[in-house]
Amino acid sequence: MTPGASQPQADARRRLARLGGALCIGLLALLPKAAAGAEREEDYLAADLRAAVDALKADVRRAPSSTANARARAETLLAWIDAWALSGRYVPVNATQVAAGVLAYPSARGRIARLDAAIVELALLDDEPDAVGPLTADPGPFTAASHATIRQTLTVGARDIEPGGGVVVARHFMTGLAFQTDDAAADNYVTVASSNPNVRFAKATMPMSGMHGGFRRREPALVFRVISGQLTAGDEVTITYGDTNGGSRGLRLPTFSTDWMPLPLYLDFDGSGPPVSVPLAPIEIVGGPVAGVHGFAPSVVAVGERFALWLRARDRFYNRATGGAAGGALPGWEIETNGEPVASLPAGTAARVKLAGLKFDAPGVYRFAIRSADGAIVGTSNPVLVEAAPRRRIYWGDTHGHSGFAEGIGTAERFMRWARDDARLDYVTHSEHDIWMDEREWRVLVENVRRFSSEDFVPFLGYEWTVQSFQGGHHNVLFRTAAGRQRIPAQGFGILTALYQGLRRHHDPKDVVVIPHAHQAADYRLSDPALEPLVEIMSQHGTFEWFARMYLRQGHQVGFIAASDNHLSQPGYSAPQGGSLSQRGGLGALLAPAKTRDELWAAMKSRAAYATTGDRIILDFSVNDAGMGERTAFAAERRIAGRVIGTAPIRSLEVVRNEETIWQRDYLTDAAARSADGDYLLVFASPSQPYHPGDNPRGWRRWRGTASIEGATITAAAGTNFHSAYDQTVDVTDGASLAFSTYTRGATSAIGLTLKDVRRYAELRLRLEAAREFGGVPRLRTHQTVPAAGATLLLRELQDGAVQAALPFDGYRDVVTLRRIVAAGELDVTFAFADPDPAENGDAGSDVRHGDYYYLRVVQANDAVAWSSPIWVGGYPPR
Repeated sequence: MTPGASQPQADARRRLARLGGALCIGLLALLPKAAAGAEREEDYLAADLRAAVDALKADVRRAPSSTANARARAETLLAWIDAWALSGRYVPVNATQVAAGVLAYPSARGRIARLDAAIVELALLDDEPDAVGPLTADPGPFTAASHATIRQTLTVGARDIEPGGGVVVARHFMTGLAFQTDDAAADNYVTVASSNPNVRFAKATMPMSGMHGGFRRREPALVFRVISGQLTAGDEVTITYGDTNGGSRGLRLPTFSTDWMPLPLYLDFDGSGPPVSVPLAPIEIVGGPVAGVHGFAPSVVAVGERFALWLRARDRFYNRATGGAAGGALPGWEIETNGEPVASLPAGTAARVKLAGLKFDAPGVYRFAIRSADGAIVGTSNPVLVEAAPRRRIYWGDTHGHSGFAEGIGTAERFMRWARDDARLDYVTHSEHDIWMDEREWRVLVENVRRFSSEDFVPFLGYEWTVQSFQGGHHNVLFRTAAGRQRIPAQGFGILTALYQGLRRHHDPKDVVVIPHAHQAADYRLSDPALEPLVEIMSQHGTFEWFARMYLRQGHQVGFIAASDNHLSQPGYSAPQGGSLSQRGGLGALLAPAKTRDELWAAMKSRAAYATTGDRIILDFSVNDAGMGERTAFAAERRIAGRVIGTAPIRSLEVVRNEETIWQRDYLTDAAARSADGDYLLVFASPSQPYHPGDNPRGWRRWRGTASIEGATITAAAGTNFHSAYDQTVDVTDGASLAFSTYTRGATSAIGLTLKDVRRYAELRLRLEAAREFGGVPRLRTHQTVPAAGATLLLRELQDGAVQAALPFDGYRDVVTLRRIVAAGELDVTFAFADPDPAENGDAGSDVRHGDYYYLRVVQANDAVAWSSPIWVGGYPPR
């Protein structure tokens, strides 16, 4: 792992998994034979560890690792890495994960050859600290999604780069960058130059996997090989990304902002062995011109209580907006609440503006509307519920997110600042993967909890226990307090029961919360009731209500929470990243009387929580007056009540008892309408549950194609939840047709349509292209190609305001629905009913039993979803 808070840790070179004997000899040739026993002044290693490290180097020189010795070697390497990192030295990007992988995963045979490569690389840096020279880069800032020219210059160190060797121009897999050397006039053209006039390069490729290649499979990386001359100490090699001399517009930058984006380089000294990573020189990317504005306010306040509204101007990718690449002022803002003027803010350069001292003198629901002075930019805040004497408040947070400490991008400090300042979260956990984390990084996470804790913001220390699904799957581990906490990592506790035992042995269970998630599916057959009160129901990886149901089916008493699993140091509020992370991240709502560490912790432990797909929907739900997460006494009749205050019109509510919907209401569909002019929703849906029990979820279903209307005219069309400006699009080509692209994984995605001149024979024809499922890592059923298909939706066949076409595929039932919606739906809904209904069932107790659980599912017109935690009636909790 890297030593500084800004250095990402990664397994960059899985290509070493198939190293043969000849290549192992090439690896060993990198070891400086005379240096292993050389005198060292002020050694960063303790004497006993130095002896073990020198013995490890000698052992690897004599013979490659094997199943017999790999674990012992990996343990020594991890201890070496921790000491190296704590001394402030750069840790090769793949070293920690390679060593941890040998210890964490029983199927370590394919990792053993990479273990030798990691040992040899660290040995080279230890024995020849000047072998690799420094790297400098144009630091930026550059504007997200713009075209730029970026130069990195490597100064050659003490080791020469001979003919056959060269510079590998790798890329971090999450940047989405694409390099090319064939067309000087096209985007992303990359060139190389040297200060040594005798050196000539030739272009080649090298297979790379892991963080700086194809994350899960080998992909070609660009190599500039030396074909004549020799690079020696002090020579400079400059890589120009987005060279514009031949007419290129430059390098197309990622859509996200970051304080730390790497452009990784590797050195192959002579062509005989795997390349060595160069210490990274990251660049900064900032947001672009303002394209939207969002208001953040407390969800619950008391009558007369003072509070603040925060405005955040964003670009079209949810980055904090700037005045554009050339700078300049951001617009002034006009703010209203429920139609009444609140404030006028002048133009300025700050994308975040605080409006303090606000209060409401009467109970009710208030919403802030925000628009720029010229009316071009409009936005809203979350709803604010004002009560005379609130019993509990709603606090919003993200318990699962990553930075460049693992396979992500960005610094640990940026993660915390984004959570506090950009997402305006009340609480957060930076849950970095344990198999990528070194001891210095863990200390940074501990220190960040201290640095960023305040009355207004509560960080919880945590990490992600990272094993494969057959070993128990991924679990986030949170601690109530940070000081003195010890990780129970996968590399020492590689199965789920061992994790539970280790946590109980080293910590009081009252101070630990474990939250499993579905992307690398946790083993829902197992759950420690003292440690695991919550289950993550959705993230940027998809929506997985089935996963929570599996826990409930096993009898576990768990509540629901959502998180982002964001990998760009942007927890709580960001656009999709693409690939596996293709939707907005979720939020967890905690119900607590005050925003303190202990009260928020108590809410998690007692399951006083609910989950949303990112919108701050206000949710209240009770069964016989018991609240979310509680278990109440058995009663044959259950009084069910709730209230939903939406951020957009409410589409539907459903109450689930056990695994059956027992009550539902549709508030948006115009059930009385047949075909007529007005507003419609074209809704796509695909399930996410795994094809085989115990496997990881099904991948994303891509919906790409055209829709044409006959017997009507399309006057407007827009995605209702389209947050990815590139992958989710709607283009109206004329009044009769449109082209679209979106995707679903366990939830819905919809296009809002406005139709006029609708005739009785009107029909909407869909033509869907063939597309391969993507994202995630199902192991037993790999991604399949969904064939091209067509569907015709006849408006005259609307039943209760909707018509549906099923598209079965490989055992799944994907669905397209056209719904006729009311022009303005309900934003605030209260409901109450009895289960079972005595009027419909003479024996009120015949349908209910001990241990029944109930939860509420909410779907809005903008496809946002919220789930209450379950409430249990009767029975006994697990022990």
